[in-house]
Formats: sequence, C-alpha cells, structure tokens
Amino acid sequence: MPELPEMETYKNLLQMKVTGQQIVAVEVNREKSINTPVSQFSKELLGTRIIQIHRRGKYLLFELETGKILLLHLMLGGLMYIEDKTDIISRTKQVILSFSSHKLVFIGLRLGYLHLHDSTSVKGEIADLGPEPLHSDFTHSFFESLLESKRGMLKTTFVNQKFIAGIGNCYSDEICFVAGLLPTRKINTLKKDEIKKLYNSISTVLKEAIHFGGYIELPLFKDDQLTGGYNDKCKVYDREGENCVRCGNTIVKQTVSSRKVFFCPNCQI
Repeated sequence: MPELPEMETYKNLLQMKVTGQQIVAVEVNREKSINTPVSQFSKELLGTRIIQIHRRGKYLLFELETGKILLLHLMLGGLMYIEDKTDIISRTKQVILSFSSHKLVFIGLRLGYLHLHDSTSVKGEIADLGPEPLHSDFTHSFFESLLESKRGMLKTTFVNQKFIAGIGNCYSDEICFVAGLLPTRKINTLKKDEIKKLYNSISTVLKEAIHFGGYIELPLFKDDQLTGGYNDKCKVYDREGENCVRCGNTIVKQTVSSRKVFFCPNCQI
C-alpha cells in the first residue's frame, strides 16, 4: 500500500503533469470507486482544472478551480499512471481523467477510491488523521507527548493513522531498524535516548524515501526515473533471509496483529 513517501512523490510529479490542465473527458468504469452517480461526477469535473494537489497522510487532495476537491486513497493495490497517445498501460482502469494531450488513469481501485467533496465535507473525511511527521510542528517534545499514554507495540502504534498520518507497514519497520529498536518493542519500555533515536529515525527514513521516490516500483509515466527508487534501499522491509546491512545477521519476518514485520533480531533491541 502506498505510504507517505509514495503519495508525496505522486503529488510532486502530478503537480508538474496535471496542475493547470483542463479536464476534457471523464470515464468511470467502476461506479463503486466514486461516491456520486457517474453523470454527476462527470458533470462536476468536465471543463474544470486541477489548480493544486495536496497530500494529507496517505491521501491526495486534487483541488479543482470550482472549489470542489477530489479525495484519493489508493488503499491496497491502487495505483496511477499518466498515459499519452504512444504509451497506454494494459491494465483495467477504474477511472480515467483526460486532458488535452494525456490521461491520468486510476488502476486497482478495488478497495481504494476517488471521491468528490466540497471543502467542508472533505475536512470531515480526514479529521481523524494524526499529525504529519514531517511538519515543522512535529518536534521531539511533541513526539514525546504523543507516546506518553501509549502502551502498545511500536509496529501497531506506528501504522495507526490516528497516531501519526502516513506511516504503514514498510516505513514502520524501516524506522524501527534505523532506530535500532524492535518493532515488537512496547512503547512504555522505551528510554529517553531510545525515544530520541526513534524521533530522528522518522525524519531520516521518510525524507530519504521521498528523495528516492518511495518503494513502489511502477513508474507514474514513461521515462519516470524517480518512482520506486527506494525499494532497493530498504534495510529490512521485505528482506527476509537477507543479511542485515548493519551487523550481517539474518533478517527475519514475523506476523504481528495480522501484519508482516521485518527486523534484525541481533542489532535491534
């Protein structure tokens, strides 16, 4: 599932590709992927322009010049691709937004969705999200205050979007590895210096992942050299059986609360 770095990468690339472009055609092949009748959805979008794209946690918000907002959550399996006349992806497309020279296609939206909102209703949809971990307000002292009442494991706490927005299975494991902490570690057992390491690791991992385009390797468009570049740089996620880059021991995988957890049992404590 795309997490904060993937959605930030998509946001930055889409800003260059679709912002300011007029939507000239709308095609919906799966009505369950949207939240209004197809005719209304198409009417609201046709002829309008995307003037800005924002990210909140794992969501993208496409701001239209009419004041309406398209709220995108890719969930598990959802992806996007920008087609042109010479490059058409051979995948089932749930929603297609056409511009003058290219198309933005949404694929794999079986659990994900592209919903149309006004500025008030969209706030309600994302009201429960936790803080943004790369925002300037996300200070060390603020992070400490978030942990004060927590007693669960790092893994299950970090993937809770009400705790911190945007971190999921991949980056929770990567953050714990960089901090030298087991993802199964209980939060109330952390020492002050370990909390500091954890805090620093959040910024380090997420910024590096954004720099290299996240871990999901399907490019957003032809000749996209950025998207997916972090996949080869993951230290533990999906690296079961490989040697730890820090100590050389074997990376293991466990299942915790129905989630895969990857870590080094030797150098994470």
